Amino acid sequence: MMSQSQNELITRVSSETPCGEVLRRYWQPAALCAELDGDRPTKAVELLGEKLVLFRDDAGRYGLMDRQCPHRGADLCYGRLEDGGLRCPFHGWLFDVTGQCLEQPAEPEGSTFYQRIRNTAYPCVEQNGIVFAYMGPGEPPAMPELDCLVAPQSHSFAFKGYMDCNWLQALEVGIDPAHASFLHRYFEDADASGGYGQQFRDNVESMPMTQLLREFPRPEIVVDETDYGMRLVALRRLSEAHTHVRVTNLLFPQAICIPMSQQMTITQWHVPIDDVRSYWYAMFTSFGDPVDQATMRAQREELYELPDYIPKVGKQNNYGFDPEEQRTRTYTGMGDDINVHDQWAVESPGPIADRTKEHLGQSDIGIVMYRRMLRAAIKAVQQGDLPPATLSPDEGANVRGPVAIDTIGATEHWQQLFLDADTDRRSNSSWATKLV
Repeated sequence: MMSQSQNELITRVSSETPCGEVLRRYWQPAALCAELDGDRPTKAVELLGEKLVLFRDDAGRYGLMDRQCPHRGADLCYGRLEDGGLRCPFHGWLFDVTGQCLEQPAEPEGSTFYQRIRNTAYPCVEQNGIVFAYMGPGEPPAMPELDCLVAPQSHSFAFKGYMDCNWLQALEVGIDPAHASFLHRYFEDADASGGYGQQFRDNVESMPMTQLLREFPRPEIVVDETDYGMRLVALRRLSEAHTHVRVTNLLFPQAICIPMSQQMTITQWHVPIDDVRSYWYAMFTSFGDPVDQATMRAQREELYELPDYIPKVGKQNNYGFDPEEQRTRTYTGMGDDINVHDQWAVESPGPIADRTKEHLGQSDIGIVMYRRMLRAAIKAVQQGDLPPATLSPDEGANVRGPVAIDTIGATEHWQQLFLDADTDRRSNSSWATKLV
């Protein structure tokens, strides 16, 4: 259990909150690049409790700035994209991607007043279908050379989805390896060969993944701190001789990297809109063939209402709950989409989970360690130090991977087993860097 003040400390993210100050030290997903498709690449964005406008100028540069014009507060989401920036329709003030005012056409001829006006703006970079923004002080940290960020665009696909809850409870489901044996349990094993781009494709030949999770519900969980955050290894002993090893990762502060198949991983950021709403941003990365982006997009757009990426099955229709299905086919009775299962699990505790009533067990070791890391990062920032995994350019080039894979092999050699499986995958990849 924790106190209410401790819960507030690690969940609240608006400006000048301790946790918000930590998250602002990292690159944050702000939007999908696809959200700026069309003739007018401008979008309203809410991020870390701030109301912003994202746009792409005529040179292809991304700008993210305060939505209110610093002149008299008009909404810049309705601005004109022209002349190298975003122009407020109220009095014609023009701003570039840095927030610098370039023109004030209603001011007297020769006025230099515009030179003293700069809107709040945040630097942006595009990485494999996602626009990231840095909202903190000073120079942004380097981007780590993670697989999902350095993969060719042909081998990557990005999407997102809305969650009606605080970012932390959305994140914590991803560092809980035990939940998959229950929340995502199926009583019968379907043919996974037709599930391209879906989770729980069979990573191992000897047993369907759904059967393995169902029949071995008590994994031993081993957690290690790393230079990028932490690695979680779930060990399900199938026999005295053989163990299933599944490796997932927490990329501090708020992303998880998990295996989807032998050839694909998913890296998912849990990003606060504000204190009580969040988005997940997912980046799918293929180590084998190029990603069928059209298929993956079509699959997901059937499940989400655009432009806000609201799930079609959710709280508004009881997550599709069917008591007969729960009795006969799935553990939840909420259909086959595991995102719906997760949605229920993280939204049903309320907008911000009341952690003063929790009773954590040994299977929650990853959650316990992560909360300690987050509190330590908050303390570091309060003391004027850098939080973990804020990287210099040289450090960014050395943070690679991570290993995200599952495999079956000899129980006594499990520590080497997943490393060898990852090495084999990278050796057969046209682009992946071998890890040392």
